[in-house]
Amino acid sequence: MTSRRNEASAPQPPRIPGELQHLTIAALEHDHVHAEAVLTDLDLSGQHVNGLELREIRLTKVDLAGAQLDQLKLTDAELVGCDLSNVQGQGVQATRVTLESSGATGLALPQAEMRDLNFRGSRLDLSSFAFSDLAHVTFEDCLMTEMSFLDAQLESVRFHGCDLTRADFRGARLQRCEFRHTNLAEIEGVDRLSGAAIDSAGIVAMADVWAAALGISVLDAD
Repeated sequence: MTSRRNEASAPQPPRIPGELQHLTIAALEHDHVHAEAVLTDLDLSGQHVNGLELREIRLTKVDLAGAQLDQLKLTDAELVGCDLSNVQGQGVQATRVTLESSGATGLALPQAEMRDLNFRGSRLDLSSFAFSDLAHVTFEDCLMTEMSFLDAQLESVRFHGCDLTRADFRGARLQRCEFRHTNLAEIEGVDRLSGAAIDSAGIVAMADVWAAALGISVLDAD
């Protein structure tokens, strides 16, 4: 019988009220709260705010490219078709958040706390969650090449159908994490995947990587 004790658990979905007010804003403000709202087709790119709080909120086609969002608190949120490329933010707290069909190339959220997040069909290449704490997070059908999890803590994190080519797991600590139909070619810190669950196809594809990490020489067939 296969043990289930190490299986990762699914994230909780956002808790968003059925009725939300539609907001149109020209700029973000320091230490401001937006709650129970919908933001659609807004250009908020390149802004720099500290202490912004967004809760019970839905963002659709919002452009935040290049924004600096330090100490952002994001709770019960859905982001669909948004541009988060090159967004940076120190000390971000995100709880029960879904990011779908969005572009987040170069997203950098060091020292973040993330709980119950779903990333679906999005670009996260060249992004960084270094020194961050992730729990109950799922990445599904995401491009994550050269993404950094340097010295991050990952608990119940699932990678399904993702491309993690050249991703960086050096110093990362993984508990109850799983990799299904995911490309792990040329990753750094392969030894940090100890204890993770990986599908059989992934194990076979990475045979040369495991051998190199263990110092095993591969012999040519006679």
